[in-house]
Amino acid sequence: MSFKTPSDLSGGLYFLNGSRTTVESANTFDVLEPRIGAVVAKCPIAEEQVVERAVQQAAEAQQAWGDLTPLQRGRVLHKVAEIMRSHLEEIARWEVKTNGKPIYEARVDIESSADTFDFFAGVAPAVLQGDHIDVPGGPTSRLVYTRREPLGVVGCIGAWNYPLQTCVWKVAPALAAGNAVVYKPSPFAPASPVLLGEILAAAGLPAGVYNVVQGEGETGKLLCVHPLVRKLSFTGSVASGMAVQRQAATENVKPVTLELGGKSELIIFDDSDVKSAVAATMLANFLNQGQVCTNATRVFVQRGILEAFTAELLKECDEKLKIGDPLREDTRVGANINEGHLNRIFDFVESAKQEGGQVLRGGRRVHPSGVENGFYFEPAVIVGLKDNARAVREEIFGACCLLLPFDTEEEVVKRANDTMYGLAAGVFSGNLARCHRISSQLQAGTVYINTYNDTEVNVPFGGYKNSGHGRENGLDTLRAYSQVKAIYVNIQDTTEHCF
Repeated sequence: MSFKTPSDLSGGLYFLNGSRTTVESANTFDVLEPRIGAVVAKCPIAEEQVVERAVQQAAEAQQAWGDLTPLQRGRVLHKVAEIMRSHLEEIARWEVKTNGKPIYEARVDIESSADTFDFFAGVAPAVLQGDHIDVPGGPTSRLVYTRREPLGVVGCIGAWNYPLQTCVWKVAPALAAGNAVVYKPSPFAPASPVLLGEILAAAGLPAGVYNVVQGEGETGKLLCVHPLVRKLSFTGSVASGMAVQRQAATENVKPVTLELGGKSELIIFDDSDVKSAVAATMLANFLNQGQVCTNATRVFVQRGILEAFTAELLKECDEKLKIGDPLREDTRVGANINEGHLNRIFDFVESAKQEGGQVLRGGRRVHPSGVENGFYFEPAVIVGLKDNARAVREEIFGACCLLLPFDTEEEVVKRANDTMYGLAAGVFSGNLARCHRISSQLQAGTVYINTYNDTEVNVPFGGYKNSGHGRENGLDTLRAYSQVKAIYVNIQDTTEHCF
């Protein structure tokens, strides 16, 4: 089966039993194209019978898929990566229209997604092996070994900020481990996981092993409580993650991976290279329009370089952050996901002003030529806020950089950890001993030293505290999509009892 990138959404936004399709429903939601601010489709919301159908199909297909060796499954997943790379440009443009991010970022996302399939396809044969365990009486009387086996059907609920990449982070390891997947995208960006379904089918994935259903919270709940769903993986807000975890224990006990929100910090000491620190600050705040869960909106700058740092940051923002049509090659800031989210960011800017903050640049809506009706926000730099300000405490999920001065190492570590979140953190200093010392004190799942927002598929990613539990990427993730069975074998001719 060959793959051809679809030109529009007319083929439906469901992927069931190996093909793209649509369903009947009394309720729908609008599908937007953020770059132009227009409704481009209406998507039916999956009712209970549709979710039931998707889960049943997955359960039926999983057995044969799980019976293949990891090496055999890996051949299919390597083919997925090959298709992604050969169609990278068309897939990237699709992602731009779905999400609003600049095309240069979308290309990186697609390449990273291909790498993810290659990685898990490559490591699965080694990671999913069982062990031989020495026990008393062996090897002449007893043999004990373990097997790593699939869980069965995995329910995944994805995010809208990286529609394809966050989908792939869940789907690739789940499939590599021999599971089937039922995936529910965010209704804000529903198309990319369907496109992935067509790529998987073209690569030879058996029908039913990967299904996509659409909807909002109620659809997600149907997945969470379904007794045939043996594991859940969720990316989204803390409040929604808590709901998923509660729902997961309703009908049966199932493991849950939660990748939730963040309020990360970037700590910049006065012995830092200012230009490099500014570059990292921009990566930590303005990538993907600030719609990144690891965003370090809390930028702690040691007082001795605060003035020079601020001046350099404002200069670089004015020179580099070109807002425009995300399909243009020179655009560096694209569209936010929708009007409601844009208004949420404005609300944080206004609350910052009311709590004593000063907006040094940005913080307003813009209307780029040719895409005037899209959801565009000029990245903001804000100073003058105290640590208890709403914008400093809560996740903004938008391009708002908050500069917070500090004096001592002990002080800034305490302030940095004073949050319910713990997804990521960053430290900038010319003193690597200090960087390593602080990295061990920061309560975060990922710490960046003299860099920010690096991501590698072979490195585990996840949070501390309310930012979630479990990990995406890395070998730990593959193990989490499998379960261990211990097998005891009596190799003698008789069995004795203790009675």
